[in-house]
Amino acid sequence: MPCQTRLDFCSPSLSSRHSSVRIEILPRDSSRKPRISWMVGGKLFYSTDQAKVFDSLEFESRRTAIYRHGGFGGSSDCSELALSTPEHLAPVFLMWPGRSFVVNVPMDVDAGTNSVPEIPLMDGSALPFFLALRREVGTPEEIHFYDAPVNLQWDLRKTPDATAYGHVRVSPAETFEVEYRLERPDYPGGFSSCANVFVYSPEDMYRIFIARTFIAEQDYELARQNGLLEGVDASCGLLLKHSGEDYGYRVAEEPALHKILDLVGDLTFAFPALPRIRVEILNGGHACHRQILEAVLPFLQKVG
Repeated sequence: MPCQTRLDFCSPSLSSRHSSVRIEILPRDSSRKPRISWMVGGKLFYSTDQAKVFDSLEFESRRTAIYRHGGFGGSSDCSELALSTPEHLAPVFLMWPGRSFVVNVPMDVDAGTNSVPEIPLMDGSALPFFLALRREVGTPEEIHFYDAPVNLQWDLRKTPDATAYGHVRVSPAETFEVEYRLERPDYPGGFSSCANVFVYSPEDMYRIFIARTFIAEQDYELARQNGLLEGVDASCGLLLKHSGEDYGYRVAEEPALHKILDLVGDLTFAFPALPRIRVEILNGGHACHRQILEAVLPFLQKVG
């Protein structure tokens, strides 16, 4: 019988100078449905073969996606479990929908002011996770899609009576399509980034995986003053300084592409498949990604 492979990843996270995750690659088993099991402190937090109860997870959004166990599965001691920042890792499992993985996140993370265990940031992208898994798992498989005939649109506002700072538009499509735009006129000199992605095959994901997380210098300084981002250093992503400076992008429009990575991660944490929708987002974030997921979740649950 083939042995399972374990991959360990360690780096700072948003709130800790040291965070780790172990990914176990399980042998193929035709008698069991493929799944990604997320373990926190050795206890089952969520498994993608439980997609029908995904909405039992409590959700909140800060600078990342934070999930808390809703108490499903019949284990009373699981209600205290929580997990933060899975959105950079979850999209990688799209590449092998026929395989099973176990993601182990330890509880003993020095999380500073945030006691929620976090996935390590690595270099701020999904690329280190993908490359390591690619070496062990082999050639990516065909991506799984599901139909989600939804039509939605809404404006993004800080309060109901405030001027809109962005918007979201969702409609059915033949594959997963995203146009993501960022417009920040409040940054010194202004800042904008726009990217379009059409996902048909695994090759289309590489451009998304390579894009690093980012933060503007003024936001970073403010966050640190407020005791946030305690683990973040120069290795964790991209610092956007003043307009006109060379940000050192890996790929054109890297900030907008990373927002697409966040979107894909927020949608695929529930199940490693993509809805056939076109999404247009201006100045979005994890909160609006969650609203999109809630709209497509009934169609996903029929699949999962």
